[in-house]
Amino acid sequence: MPEKSTAENLLDNIVETLADSVSKKKSVSFFGEEKSNQVTNQLNRLFGRQKPIHNLLGGGKSADVLLWRNKKISASVLTGATAIWVLFEWLNYHFLTLIFFALVLVMLAQFIWTNASGLFNSGRSQSKVPRLVLPKEIFVEIASQIGVEVNQALGFLQDVACGGNIKQFLLVVVSLWAAAVVGSWCNFLTVFYLGFVAAHTLPVLYERYEDEVDSFVYTVLEQIQHNYQKLDAGLLSKIPKGKLKGKKFE
Repeated sequence: MPEKSTAENLLDNIVETLADSVSKKKSVSFFGEEKSNQVTNQLNRLFGRQKPIHNLLGGGKSADVLLWRNKKISASVLTGATAIWVLFEWLNYHFLTLIFFALVLVMLAQFIWTNASGLFNSGRSQSKVPRLVLPKEIFVEIASQIGVEVNQALGFLQDVACGGNIKQFLLVVVSLWAAAVVGSWCNFLTVFYLGFVAAHTLPVLYERYEDEVDSFVYTVLEQIQHNYQKLDAGLLSKIPKGKLKGKKFE
């Protein structure tokens, strides 16, 4: 009997140790899978970003408007842009017409204010009508910012044209051709309005459906890369690269 009990105890101990080792392996593999999933989720973010979308948009009030943190302000901005687009596109108003009408209304308001204050305040000094004066710094800042952006765009296009990279050159040419085709379908105001609407809708949708969009985009990019490798191996790799170097003038 004691030998039998000791044998049973040994078997029980062996079974317990095996069960503990299996449970530990399962727990380690579970946490390992969880860590690997977290790493893959971080690596599969769109364009390899690590910061949240709010920080990428600037993190200030403009980012709050684009991400609809305050729904009243975002809706009012989008409604104002839509009203301007409807005035110019559907009602066929012209920019100069609206400017002149606005100037007429401002002058009428100032005229009525001046004469009404003289009638109601008889014997008293007339109240001063407020005047609108735009500071010069606004125009200087806008002009300098536009100049910087235009020079950067021109520099990029010239670098691509003179760099000798035929793949990048063809990609830029195709992109400009696609932009020209889209511009032939609609005017500049419509393109600007579509970009404005996209800026106020796509970021908030991407923030809400971030994982689904990332997985879909990476699937599409992998397919495009696969097709590009076929094209590169069959055609683009056979095109000789030019060696163009700009001369330095002192």
